[in-house]
Amino acid sequence: MPDVNSELSTDSKQKLVSDMKVVVSHAEELLRATAGVADEKMNDLRERIGQSLRDAKLRLADAEGALVDKTKAAARATDDFVHENPWRAVGVAAVVGLLLGAIISRR
Repeated sequence: MPDVNSELSTDSKQKLVSDMKVVVSHAEELLRATAGVADEKMNDLRERIGQSLRDAKLRLADAEGALVDKTKAAARATDDFVHENPWRAVGVAAVVGLLLGAIISRR
């Protein structure tokens, strides 16, 4: 089975973390809204959902931390490359600029 982390872009991972935070927030709101219901099954369900939410928050924090770490590592690698190969970096930037200019001028 392929590694999901390697298949998702950084933007996709950020969007996923953001979406999961919204889901967790809505689930917490639902738990608060049903707090007055005294049914034993509902209490058990609220307890299980609460535990799942706590676990999800921990995993989200871990995923967000890993995402930040990977972003920082990519930035360091880019910085190192530019410092070690300044003319190559200028060349790459010039080519990208020319391509963008050509694309924009066609419109």
